[in-house]
Amino acid sequence: METRQDPQEIFDSIRRQKFDTGLQPFKLVKYFSFTSLGVILVFTLILSWIISNHARRVMLEQSQEYVLLLAENINQQVFRRFVLPAVVRYGGIALSNPEQFENLDRIVRGLIQGLKIDSVTIYDSRVNIISYSTVSELVGVKDKGGVEYEQALKGKANSRFIYRGSVFSLLSVAPAVSCQLRAYIPFRQVREDGESGEVIMGVIEIVKDLSNNYASIINLQGRIILVSAAVMGVLFLVLRTIVSRAGRIMESKALERLRLEEKLNQTERLAHLGTMVATVSHEIKSPLGIVRSTAEILEKRIQKVAPGNEHLARIIVDETMRLNNIVVEFLDFARPQQMKMERGQVNVIIDKVLAFLAPMFKEQQVNVLADLAPDLPETAVDIDQVYRALLNILLNSIQAMDHGGRLRISTGSSDEGRRIKVVVHDSGCGMDEEKLAQIFKPFFTDKSKGTGLGLAITKNIIEGHLGEIFVDSRLGEGTTFTIHLPVV
Repeated sequence: METRQDPQEIFDSIRRQKFDTGLQPFKLVKYFSFTSLGVILVFTLILSWIISNHARRVMLEQSQEYVLLLAENINQQVFRRFVLPAVVRYGGIALSNPEQFENLDRIVRGLIQGLKIDSVTIYDSRVNIISYSTVSELVGVKDKGGVEYEQALKGKANSRFIYRGSVFSLLSVAPAVSCQLRAYIPFRQVREDGESGEVIMGVIEIVKDLSNNYASIINLQGRIILVSAAVMGVLFLVLRTIVSRAGRIMESKALERLRLEEKLNQTERLAHLGTMVATVSHEIKSPLGIVRSTAEILEKRIQKVAPGNEHLARIIVDETMRLNNIVVEFLDFARPQQMKMERGQVNVIIDKVLAFLAPMFKEQQVNVLADLAPDLPETAVDIDQVYRALLNILLNSIQAMDHGGRLRISTGSSDEGRRIKVVVHDSGCGMDEEKLAQIFKPFFTDKSKGTGLGLAITKNIIEGHLGEIFVDSRLGEGTTFTIHLPVV
C-alpha cells in the first residue's frame, strides 16, 4: 500500500533544499579554507622535519670529518713521538711496560686535551685486543672490536653513530636524547715524507659524545614544530571565527532571501486573488443592485396586495444590502482607493466614529472612555479612510465584548511631537499568540460572519498614511490597538 507523504513535510523538505542550495557555495569555500589550512600545517611540519634532519646530518658529517682528521693526526704523532723512540730505545713496543704505557698515555692525552674527546683506544693488529685506552678499564679486553675494527684492519677508515631519542623526548614519552660518534682508522706506519705507509700496526678508535649538539638540534626541531603548530592554531582560530561569523551572516541572508521569496510569492498570489475578487465582485455588484431595486418595488406592491407579507421582500432587501457591503469590502481591499489627503484633526474623526457607534455601545452595554489630547496637532490625512480604519478597530473591539465591557480610546503625541498616537483598549476576550500573529492577514476571521478583511484594510490604510499599527492581546485580559500617524 502506497504511503502518501504529508504536504507540510514536502514543503519543509523543499525549503531546506533551497536553504542548503543557497549555502552550498559558502560551504565549499569553508571546506577548501580548512582543507588548505590543514595542508599548510602538514607541509610546514614536514618542512620543519626536513630542515631539522638536514641540520642533524650536516652536524654529524662535520663531526665525522673532524674526528677522522683528529684520528689521522693521532696516528702521525703517536708513530713519530712514541713508536719510533720506543723501537730505538727499547728495541720494540711493549705496552705492558709501565714506562712505555705512561709515555704513550701522556702523548695521547696531550693531543686530545680540550677537544672534548671521550676516549681514544688502540687495538692490536694481530689479535682483537685493546692494547691501549684512555679508559683504563678497557685495557686488555679482547674481542671488543666489531665490523668497524675488521674494516679498519683492511685499511678502510670508517665511523658509526649511536644515537637515541627524538622530538618526542621533549615530552618525556621517548628515551632521553644521546648521540655518540665512534671512528675507526688503521694505525699505519708513517714514511719519512709524512705520508702513511702500507703497514697497518693496529686500529685507532676515537669516541666523541655529541649528545649536546644532538639535543640542540632536537630542541630546534621541537621549537619549529611548536611555532608552526602555534601559528597554524592561531590561523585556525582566526579562520574559524571569520568562517563562523560569515556562516551566520550567510545563513541570515539565505533565510532573508527565502522569506522575501515566500513574501513575493504570497504577494503575487494575493495580487491574482485580488484581481479575481475585484472582477467577481464587480460582476456581482450590478445584479445585486437590480435584485435590491426589484425587492423594494415588490415590497411596496405586497403592502397593497397582501398586507402583512411585505417582510418577505424586506428580508431580500436586507440580505442584498449585506451582500453589497461584502462586495464593497472586497472591492476596497482588491482595489484600494486613491488617497485624498487634507488637513484634519484625528480627534474630530474619533468623535464622529464614537457618535456613529453610540447606539451599538448602548445595545452591547459597553462603557466608553474617551481621553483625547486637546493640543493634538493637525495632520494631512484622508478623513474618510482614517474614519473607516478606526471604525473597523472599534467594531472589532465591540464584537470581542459580547456581554459588555469597557472600551478606552486615547490620543496623544509621540516622538517629540513628530507623530500622533491613538490607543484603543477593550476588556474583551483577548487573543492567543497564534491568532494574534494572523489578525492582519486577509480573510482571517474566527467569527461566523464577516470576510476577515476589516483589519487587513485597516492596516493598508494606516500604512498608506506612512503610519504603523500594533496590537497586543492576552486571553481573558483584552486587546490593545496602537496607531502611529506622522504629523505632516
